[in-house]
Amino acid sequence: MPYFDAASAAPLHPVARQALLAALDEGWADPARLYREGRRARLLLDAAREAAAEAVGCRPDELVFTSSGTTAVHAGIAGALSGRRRVGRHLAHSAVEHSSVLHSAAAHEAAGGSCTEVPVDRSGAVDPAAYAAALRADTALACLQSANHEVGTEQPVAEVAALCAGAGVPLLVDAAQSLGWGPVPAGWSLLTASAHKWGGPAGVGLLAVRKGTRFSPQGPAGERESGRAPGFENLPAIVAAAASLRAVRDGAAAEAVRLRALVDRIRSVVAERVPDVEVVGDPARRLPHLVTFSCLYVDGETLLHELDRREFSVSSGSSCTSSTLTPSHVLKAMGVLSEGNVRVSLPPGTAGADVDRFLEVLPGVVAEVRERLGAPVTAPPSPGPADSLVVDALGRRCPIPVIELAKVIGEVAVGATVTVLADDEAARLDIPAWCEMRGQEYVGEQPADRGSAYVVRRLS
Repeated sequence: MPYFDAASAAPLHPVARQALLAALDEGWADPARLYREGRRARLLLDAAREAAAEAVGCRPDELVFTSSGTTAVHAGIAGALSGRRRVGRHLAHSAVEHSSVLHSAAAHEAAGGSCTEVPVDRSGAVDPAAYAAALRADTALACLQSANHEVGTEQPVAEVAALCAGAGVPLLVDAAQSLGWGPVPAGWSLLTASAHKWGGPAGVGLLAVRKGTRFSPQGPAGERESGRAPGFENLPAIVAAAASLRAVRDGAAAEAVRLRALVDRIRSVVAERVPDVEVVGDPARRLPHLVTFSCLYVDGETLLHELDRREFSVSSGSSCTSSTLTPSHVLKAMGVLSEGNVRVSLPPGTAGADVDRFLEVLPGVVAEVRERLGAPVTAPPSPGPADSLVVDALGRRCPIPVIELAKVIGEVAVGATVTVLADDEAARLDIPAWCEMRGQEYVGEQPADRGSAYVVRRLS
């Protein structure tokens, strides 16, 4: 069964499996002890730290292992903010950061701090000038991911890092998605990553803090990992994580070329074979293995289930696939279509034949889901006589409000309006996206007794 969700968790690398089994026999003792078994464990831990630091591009004594990438982000942000509390309590971050960064920012605001969210363009990238404008005299820390976890867009880390350095602000880079493909550009002050993103075992994160960066670990003090990651080290998993990172990076250049060609094929063929689809993310400056597209008039949850039935494992940022019933904050910040969203992220070794079969199956699956939902399949009729129409889609989840809009847009005259009443959060994103795809004018959102009223003017 083809697994196309490496951005969530990559399959365990063979080198990680071998190293894990070996370390279970050799690395079970306490590396802080001076007897033989402890010294053996310490040698394994030191070797793993050196290997990871080499891949990151830092000194071994600047890197600690944590229990997850999320823990590394939380510890890194909290420690940096506390270490620079005399400067101020302002935090800057992009609008498309991983939820671990956004949760840390929310906790910081709840504790009395302030945050500035830097917007992104339609490809998902920040403008370095806009990021620079968000930096203030009281900015204690800036955060920017190296590449986006949902659409694959690479961020201008080097440019932002230079601007932060000029302002005297440390930059934390979340490199979870990119570290397996290569080092992060220089200039960062703190860096985090997660082993299960590159084929290491889950439960191992990295936190690197450059020398000279003010940092004050938060929470009860611990004796291990420089006091920055309390608790007994999971040494077998750490050894496996470091070994797999080195192995993955050794073959990353060649595999990136191969997977980029497969992703380029997905990007072009999906746009050709699936009507009304939006391929999102930067087409060039992106991770080599990841592509995201959204299909109009499609329920994302149903689409994923149907693909799973055909033995394809993919992910989605559609609201109907989320426990919060809201669209992905990444897609929302980009202003792109969220309904029928599919994220394909290919693990190393993915066969081209599996990608070809996916591209053969997908158009039929999308058509089947659209037919089930009653989506329009033909162009709208000639302009009707109505000056305006109101569509009541209250209580109905996207893509139904968009489908109902598409059905009646041809019943109003050119220049007339259709008002869609909806209380699904996804409508706020998907109705404007539909207008852009269909060449109609999105007038705006108005208050309503229930939900919101979205006004669309017919232009053609």
